[in-house]
Amino acid sequence: MKNFENQLYQSMITGDYAGEGDLIQLIADDEDESLQQPENFSTDIPILSVRNTVLFPGVVIPITVGRQRSIKLVKKAQKGDKLIGVCAQINAQNDDPSWEDIYHVGTLAKIIKMIILPDGNTTIIIQGKKRFRITETVTEDPYFMAKVEYLEENFPKNSKKIKALEESLKDSAAKILHLNPEIPREAQVALDNIDNTAFLTHFLSSNINAPVEAKQKLLEINDGVERATLLLEFMMKDIQMLELKSEIQKKVHTDIDQQQRDYFLRQQMKVLQTELGEEGPEKEVEELRAKGLLKKWPKEVARHFEKELDKILRINPSAAEYPIALNYAETLVELPWNETTEDNFDLKRAKAILDKDHHGIEKVKDRIIEYLAVLKLKKDLKGPILCLYGPPGVGKTSLGKSIATALGRKYIRMSLGGLHDEAEIRGHRKTYVGAMPGKIIQNMKKVKYSNPVYVLDEIDKLSSDFRGDPSSAFLEVLDPEQNSTFVDNYLEVEYDLSKVLFIATANSLDTIQPALRDRMEIIEVTGYTLDEKIEIAKKHLIPKQRQEHGLKAKDISFDRAAISKIIEDYTRESGVRNLERAIGKVVRNLAKSIAMEEEYDKKITPDMVRKILGGEIFDKEMYQDNSTAGVVTGLAWTSVGGEILFVETSLSKGKGKLTLSGQLGEVMKESAMTALSYLKSKADKLGIDDRLFDYYDLHIHVPAGAVPKDGPSAGITMLTAMASIFTQRKVKSKVAMTGEITLRGKVMPVGGIKEKILAAKRAGIKEIILCKNNKRDIDEIDKEYIKGVDFHFVDKVEEVLEIALMKSKVDDPMIFSFPKESENSRQIA
Repeated sequence: MKNFENQLYQSMITGDYAGEGDLIQLIADDEDESLQQPENFSTDIPILSVRNTVLFPGVVIPITVGRQRSIKLVKKAQKGDKLIGVCAQINAQNDDPSWEDIYHVGTLAKIIKMIILPDGNTTIIIQGKKRFRITETVTEDPYFMAKVEYLEENFPKNSKKIKALEESLKDSAAKILHLNPEIPREAQVALDNIDNTAFLTHFLSSNINAPVEAKQKLLEINDGVERATLLLEFMMKDIQMLELKSEIQKKVHTDIDQQQRDYFLRQQMKVLQTELGEEGPEKEVEELRAKGLLKKWPKEVARHFEKELDKILRINPSAAEYPIALNYAETLVELPWNETTEDNFDLKRAKAILDKDHHGIEKVKDRIIEYLAVLKLKKDLKGPILCLYGPPGVGKTSLGKSIATALGRKYIRMSLGGLHDEAEIRGHRKTYVGAMPGKIIQNMKKVKYSNPVYVLDEIDKLSSDFRGDPSSAFLEVLDPEQNSTFVDNYLEVEYDLSKVLFIATANSLDTIQPALRDRMEIIEVTGYTLDEKIEIAKKHLIPKQRQEHGLKAKDISFDRAAISKIIEDYTRESGVRNLERAIGKVVRNLAKSIAMEEEYDKKITPDMVRKILGGEIFDKEMYQDNSTAGVVTGLAWTSVGGEILFVETSLSKGKGKLTLSGQLGEVMKESAMTALSYLKSKADKLGIDDRLFDYYDLHIHVPAGAVPKDGPSAGITMLTAMASIFTQRKVKSKVAMTGEITLRGKVMPVGGIKEKILAAKRAGIKEIILCKNNKRDIDEIDKEYIKGVDFHFVDKVEEVLEIALMKSKVDDPMIFSFPKESENSRQIA
């Protein structure tokens, strides 16, 4: 019935009707003319196709005619009997329809009035007379002409079912009028004046809120009961839609009323507080609310934030809870929620920055370039959890800053050394006095972006006590599958850390909890070679120290040999931290001369280095001679890099006792016992007099007794030292070894190979014995670093002894003596 208003309006502007009475009279006349007094109509009629409209018998509608074909048809009919056939168009968008584009069941109509509008269009007011079906198409030019047959109405009268349908239709129409305020009230008067069921059906079918297809279906039904039933079904759907619409509008209106009520109450509270001289919290809350509208946070967080603001308004500003609630709301609104910096995807620029800031460490730089490449292709990638593992001073922490620069991201560093309180990570519950978020959230708040490069420094030095285990708290932070829903105890809502690029640093993996280590991608940052240290000193350390001490480039220069002397004789480390201190000491010495206006040499030479730094701290040649049997050079890994160590053995008369000294750990003690057991089992094959095991005590000593030592690397070193002392065959010159052994004589692989190789090179070692499985570690080392060193890869202990021990005995061999009864007992045996 939504078209009724338009019909009424159009009818009034044509001047055909003056008001309500005329409309009612028209309906009554129509009932008499079209339904009560049938006429003999022509079977050859012109056909007018209309869009979005279906004409029913007895109904009056206005139609605007714009197509030339239609204008010709209307003008021709106006001059004749004013009768035309009206058929609905199947596709309303078609501007030039053919016979296939219109429905073939329509309504014969009479033109009541024709008006030519100023814009050239023609409007006609027509009244439906009788339904017809096209039986034959005659022509399309100049307009549609067709042969039709008229359809009779099959509508039983004085039936109880018809009466019930009529009442139902009127009740439904009245309900629609009540629910839809857009329909004029006059429509109810018109409905009340209709007492013909057939016309009531036509009138309501024309005005229901239904598509053209549905109305056409009603027009094509001959059975009046069936048509009225389907019409009632359409009207009930319309009523349900209008009821739902009314309910939604009522609910929205109620919400608006509640907001207006709250606003007026707040304004009254504000006036009262002003009169009492109290400053209300409204201003602060409104400022926070305005900031909250600009945040890109999830809907759940937004609802939680609004709830907290409403809670603040209910708290007395003088109450102790007020500042706590206000601080909490400020923390929420100051945190970055999905506010990110734009990543720089220029991979060549990123590689140039990494190469400029850090010499070497190619593995780490390649991993960062890979991450950037995937991020560039996918546009959305969860931040990986990288763990840079290596000795101190190799640039793990400063590498994080270079990565942030290469990515174009913000940089955060959090030191974890000695952290033992879980609340430092997860925060305190805000109900506690002095509660605050954890350091993770604090730093995110400080940096103001949710995708920084976050360096977790010294993650291996986390400790735990009665206050909790921080390493367990990091299990959620450093899990790419969980940290998107990280919950800080203070925040109480989920915070997304998945966009953060976490980079942890560690000197040792042994103290890191296994579950935490499993969540990180371990990247080993090994120590630097001599050449790398010289390049680092020239490109980074010397310019940095010169700038820090106020010198210009023209004031000082370092000879390459001087840098090499500092590295070899005054610093013995994997990193460059002590090297930087030594360079700083040299630069300070020159700065003093410049400040005191003394004469000085601008070029630093090895002699000047010795004069400034004093005598050499380390001997360049650490290798000990091999003039005595039982001394073997081994290779060890420490937290500060690789070192060489010596295993010394001696025999003294006794009862076969084994003595170990040098503060050895349990693993090294087990290696010594395993080596001795192997030698006893293979004594005959190795040419060892088995009486030595019964009548001589063996002492194994590893020098630097004040330094604790442990690990599996000294297995073959100890066995070679024992074999040397028992056979009195000395070890070859400048040979070092590392590897573990088994009771069966197998050589097992060990770790820290690169650091050990660098230590061996520093000490002047020329040959190194390793397990065959460690060959893969050698293949990863740049050939330049291992130049001048020969490697022997072995699988069995016999191969180690064959390579390491000389064929002949020492010049002054130990003379072994045994008790006579021993010889007699051996002869008897």
